[in-house]
This record gives sequence, structure tokens and C-alpha cells, in this order.
Amino acid sequence: MVVRRMMAGLRERGIVSSEKGHGGGWQLACPLAEISLRDVYEAVGHPPLFNIGPQADPSPCLVEQAVDTRLDATLAEAETRLLAQFAAITVEEVAQDFERRFEESGHTVPFPWHGATGE
Repeated sequence: MVVRRMMAGLRERGIVSSEKGHGGGWQLACPLAEISLRDVYEAVGHPPLFNIGPQADPSPCLVEQAVDTRLDATLAEAETRLLAQFAAITVEEVAQDFERRFEESGHTVPFPWHGATGE
């Protein structure tokens, strides 16, 4: 169910398309160079970026509450900066980095997405 929900979000954002029936499945709907990490993050439902501070489980500890109050603004600023960085990184860049690392590792088992960057 989780995978279906994530894929539906990617489809709604125009990142993937799907075909039903025999021979159907999921495929990229646009080039990897046109997809940013922020696009993917937003498509999968904006999962929490941090699991500390006020977003973590509430605590009855007064020290933790005081720290969480101070962390709130800092984490909001960090999230803004992180999302800006996500917007500047394309999935193609990540795929190219992976392929470079894969080649350097000496692995020989090909992956189905090998060459997905259009090279």
C-alpha cells in the first residue's frame, strides 16, 4: 500500500506514468534531468525531514520541552535551506554519481536502471 501511494504521488506530479494490464507497469514520464530531489520529496507526501525537536514524540521532560522550543526556529530554517538544496539537485546527477560509484566499486551485476540517464 505504501509503495502504491508513493507511486501515485509521483504519477500526479508527472514524474512517472503507469499502464494497467498485461505488459503494463511504471515508467519515467520525463527525463531525469528535469526531476529535482524536491520534486520527489513533495511527490511522496513531504515526509518529516527531522525526527528531533518539536516534531518528535512529545515529552513530559521540562528540559526537553525547553530545548524543543529553541530548536523549532532553527529546524524551520534548516528545513528551508535543505529544501532549497533539494531543488538544486536533479535525479540525473544522483544517477550519474551512483553509476560512477558502481563502476569504481568493481561490481559486475547490472541493475535494471543502468543507463537510465540517457547515456
